[in-house]
Amino acid sequence: MADTPEISDLPEAVAAGKPRWSLPLVWIIPVVAALIGGWLAVKAVMERGPTITISFKTAEGIEAGTTKIKYKNVDIGEVKTINLSKDRSNVIVTAQFTKQAESVLVDDTRFWVVRARVAGGSVSGLGTLISGSYIGLDVGKSAVAKREFTGLEVPPVFTADAPGKQYVLHSDTLGSLDIGTPIYFRRLQVGRVTSYDLDKDGNGVTFRIFINSPYDKYVDPNTRFWHASGVDVTVDAGGVKVNTEGLVSIMLGGIAFQSPDDGVTLPPAEPNTKFNLFSNRASAMKNPDTTVDNYAMLFKGSVRGLTVGAPLDFRGVIIGEVTAINIDFDPVKKEIQMAVSANLYPERLISRYRKPTFKPGSQKEMIDRFVERGFRAQLRTGSLLTGQLYVALEFFPNAPKAKVDWTKNPPELPTQAGSLEELQVTLSNLTRKLDKVDVDGITSSLQLTMTGVQDTLKSADKLIQRLDSEIAPTARATLEDTRRTLTAVERALANDAPLQQNANDAMREVARAAQAIRILVDYLERHPEALLSGKKEDEK
Repeated sequence: MADTPEISDLPEAVAAGKPRWSLPLVWIIPVVAALIGGWLAVKAVMERGPTITISFKTAEGIEAGTTKIKYKNVDIGEVKTINLSKDRSNVIVTAQFTKQAESVLVDDTRFWVVRARVAGGSVSGLGTLISGSYIGLDVGKSAVAKREFTGLEVPPVFTADAPGKQYVLHSDTLGSLDIGTPIYFRRLQVGRVTSYDLDKDGNGVTFRIFINSPYDKYVDPNTRFWHASGVDVTVDAGGVKVNTEGLVSIMLGGIAFQSPDDGVTLPPAEPNTKFNLFSNRASAMKNPDTTVDNYAMLFKGSVRGLTVGAPLDFRGVIIGEVTAINIDFDPVKKEIQMAVSANLYPERLISRYRKPTFKPGSQKEMIDRFVERGFRAQLRTGSLLTGQLYVALEFFPNAPKAKVDWTKNPPELPTQAGSLEELQVTLSNLTRKLDKVDVDGITSSLQLTMTGVQDTLKSADKLIQRLDSEIAPTARATLEDTRRTLTAVERALANDAPLQQNANDAMREVARAAQAIRILVDYLERHPEALLSGKKEDEK
C-alpha cells in the first residue's frame, strides 16, 4: 500500500491580490502628443498679446492671416481679419500682437502700410516687391495705452526716435513742394518736409519740416527759409547769376535755409518754432523793416508797365514798393489821374550802423524837409526790353514848391513828370510851333536861294576855266625857273664842287691865321715891351 502523503507535505495556498492596471504601448504616443499640445496651447495663451484695430482708407497690400506687423523689421503681430466700417468709408484691420509688444501700443503710436513708393525724390519699400507688403509702426512716447488706431496713408518721414527737431513753416502757396521734399543748408540735404495743410482761412499753406541732428543747431530764431525749386536767375551789374540747390531741387523742388551774416550769434530755435517761407532767396535775406509808412502818388500820364511790387528807388537803393494802382478822378480839376499806393521804409534812408530810433512825428519832419528841397516821385523805365516801370524818388531843385498834406489818409507825395512825358510834351510843343510856320514862304525863299547858289556856281566855274587857260601856263613857267635855280644851288653846294673846295681852303687859311694871332697874343702877354723895342734876337 502506497504511502499516504502527510498534510505538511502539501503546498500552502496564497491569496492573490487585485490585478494592477497597465497602459498598452499603443496609447503612449497619443498621450505624449496631447500633453505637448496642451503645453503649447497654454504657452500660446500666456504669450498672446493684446488685440487692436487699425483703420485704413483701403486694404491694398493687406491680407488676413498673411500680412505681418513689424517694428524695426521684427515680427510683433499679424493681421487676423479685415472688415469694412459701418459707413463703408474705411477698412478695419484687426491685428493680434505678441505679449512683448504690449508696451508699444500707446496713444501716439503710428501705423502705415509699407509698400514700394516713389515720392519726394526718394524710393522706398523695394523689398516688398519680393516679400510682400507689411504694416510698419513707429512707437510713440506717450504712457497711455490704446487699442484703436487710425493708420497713416503715407509713411512718416522720420521716426519718433530720430535725432533732430521739427519746425513749422508758413507760405502763400504750396509751389512744387510735397511730403518728403528735401531741405538744404548750404546745398547739403539736412531734412525733409513731413506734412502740409491748407490754412483754415484758405490764405496760405502750413508746412511741418524735420531737420536732422546735428544740422538743427544751425536753425536760430533769425533763420530765413525760402523755396529752392527750379533755377534762380538774377541779372545785375556783376552779370548773370544762376543759383540752384541741385538737380533734385530743379526737378522736384526743395527748401533752403540760412541765417543772415550779420555777425550776431543766437541760440538754436526751439522745436515747433514758426517761420515764414519766402518765395526766393533775395526776398528771404532782406533786412526786416519795423517801420512802414503808406503814401499815395498821383501821376497824370500812363502807368502802363508799372506793376504791384515794383520798387521805389532812391539813387539805386530800394526804399519801398508799390502796393496798389488805381484810377482817381478829381472833381475840382475835372481830370483823371493815376493813383499809385506804395509802402515806404524810412529806416532805409538812414545807415543801419547809426541804429536810428524813429520817434512819433520824426518821419513827417524828415519827409517835409525832403519835399522842401525838391523830393519828388517820378516814373522811369527800368528795362527797355520789357518796358517795366518803377518809381524813382529823387531831388529836383527846380521843381515847383509843394507840401505834403498829412491830413489825408494816406498822405500824398508830390510827383514829377517823367522823362518820357517831358519828351512827349516837348514834341507836342514843337509840333504846334511847326504848324504855325509859313512853310510855303520858306519854300519860296529856299527856291530863290537855290537859284542864287546856282548862279554863283556858274560864275565860279567860269573863273576856274579862266585860271586854267590864262594863269596856269604862267604859273607853270615860274615853277620851272624855280626848279632850275634850285638845281644850280644844289650843284654848287655839292662836296666835290669848286665852290665847296675853295670854301674849305679859305677856312683852313683862316684857321692858320687865327693860330698865328693866338701865338702873338700869348707872346705879348709875356713880353709887353716888345711893342716898343721889338722882339729880341736871341728869342727868335
